[in-house]
Amino acid sequence: MKISEFRIHPVAIADGPLRSSYGRHAPYALRTIVELKTTDGLTGISETYGGDGPIAALESARPNVEGRDPFQLTGLWQLMAARAERDRKGGDRSQTYLVPGENPFDVHSRTFGALEVACLDIIGKAVGKPVCDVVGGRARSSPPFSAYLFYKHGGGGGEGADAREDEYGECLDAESMVRQAKQMVAKYGFKEIKLKGGVLDPDEEIRTIKLLREEFGSAYPLRIDPNCAWSVETSVRVGRELKDELADGGYLEDPAAGLDGMAEVRKRLLAEGNDTPLASNVATTAFEHLPVAKHLDSVQIVLSDPHYWGGIRNQQHLSKFCEVLGMGLSMHSNNHLGVSMMIMAHASAACPHLTYACDTHYPWQTEVDEVVLGGRVPITDGSVHIGDRPGLGVELDYDQLARGTERYNKLPYRKRDDEAEMRKHVDPNWKRVLPRW
Repeated sequence: MKISEFRIHPVAIADGPLRSSYGRHAPYALRTIVELKTTDGLTGISETYGGDGPIAALESARPNVEGRDPFQLTGLWQLMAARAERDRKGGDRSQTYLVPGENPFDVHSRTFGALEVACLDIIGKAVGKPVCDVVGGRARSSPPFSAYLFYKHGGGGGEGADAREDEYGECLDAESMVRQAKQMVAKYGFKEIKLKGGVLDPDEEIRTIKLLREEFGSAYPLRIDPNCAWSVETSVRVGRELKDELADGGYLEDPAAGLDGMAEVRKRLLAEGNDTPLASNVATTAFEHLPVAKHLDSVQIVLSDPHYWGGIRNQQHLSKFCEVLGMGLSMHSNNHLGVSMMIMAHASAACPHLTYACDTHYPWQTEVDEVVLGGRVPITDGSVHIGDRPGLGVELDYDQLARGTERYNKLPYRKRDDEAEMRKHVDPNWKRVLPRW
């Protein structure tokens, strides 16, 4: 069996005006659907970041993909890893200053991750087994996910006649965020809650977490992620103010920039008798970061992502590394469709050492954009169930895929730029500054 066709489908999906320290989301997020066809008539699919950069990287891999046996993934990894070493030239793979999908130094691991998943989908279909069982078996059949709350402006994403319903409304204070959380938990059954911070004054974000604890009680672990928007001093103050609210399975994610900054926050909190764990998905994005993070005690929980860590098998390696180093493991998320949702679910199922419910943006996307045949992947009781269907367990709806590509082709932009959206809608002089507070 050989790969006979390599298809790349750019798509755009509506996205609401969500806020983070990076700025404001555009009306559409960009994604890429990868499709590999084989000489045996099997098709494997994947989903990854969108725009010119990711598509160019996939195209550059084409000579090493077409004609390849999809079972021979190690050779493909060796080829791409060697190219990564040549191109990297000592660059920093951390994502402190770059949105995920735009870091030039993890382009090869991102590209391989997309191709690996499509090959694993083929392999699963060839042997009649789900992907998580192909890579060694599942540690769980229903991986848990968390409610992912965002401060946001009014609007549900899309533009003009394609504008979407604003399900959650404007949420720019603590009270509206509690309303958002209640809606999301009621609809999807999430049992853990994460707040994207770094948007409002830290005192208002502290108040938001405290109101969430009042509303949901200690049975719902809470976490907050300001994406490095705070100084070390502010991070310590927030950690102190939220010591009780972030206990019992919660954490403080990327409060300050860099492993050194995180280490200082950790040191000062411990000196106060505060053992709130620190998590990261921007300071720890590659295996070489792990020993440094462990040595500095700057990160206690690594937020993985099969899309930029290099695929599902690399995520399994990360699970083992974290277990050996005594670090927790969860999963980061970006805007995504149902193919990516299943990639995340299979990756989570295949990692024995998964200690926290994973992030997902999936509630922020709509049925209108879904490219999975049969509609959106169900989230029930906060989890995505993996059954016995071979491969990823989902197929493409080609009509929907064509609509997504048509939507993409009409857009004037080809990369994510949250700063531009802030300057357009909020403040013409806005720029991401770290720390902001």
